[in-house]
Amino acid sequence: MLYRLLLYVHIFSVILSIGPFFVLLPLIKKLRASEAGTQQAYLDIFRFSVRLAKHAGHVLVASGVLLVLAGPWTWKTPWIVMTLILMASSLFFLARAFSPTIRKFGEKGQDKDALIQLLRRSVWIYIVLLMAMLWFMVTKPALWQG
Repeated sequence: MLYRLLLYVHIFSVILSIGPFFVLLPLIKKLRASEAGTQQAYLDIFRFSVRLAKHAGHVLVASGVLLVLAGPWTWKTPWIVMTLILMASSLFFLARAFSPTIRKFGEKGQDKDALIQLLRRSVWIYIVLLMAMLWFMVTKPALWQG
């Protein structure tokens, strides 16, 4: 019963980690045509989404560790190793991709279109990283003998 609850928490935290980034895609289009006041509201949504993903990621990692400890897999299982590598990459990417770019919107002389394009690219890269991790967790491929 406890294992199933942990699995539920883990899956829910995955949803909270990935879901907001799909909402940001149409928001980027609106950001391009926005005025300064509205632009700030859109950037606040971006900040909130990134913060939500970070906190959900903490729950995701904690529940994942507990699932490995309580479950039938080891830390050497190929899909777990690959997920951990992608997770480290996504954490590094998340720390550098969004907040610095969002802060630049407030600086004078910044090219708004270039910043928006950078945000769009960052959202897609992060979605791909998260979806790859999800693929490993769902399909559990045996890439090598673990």
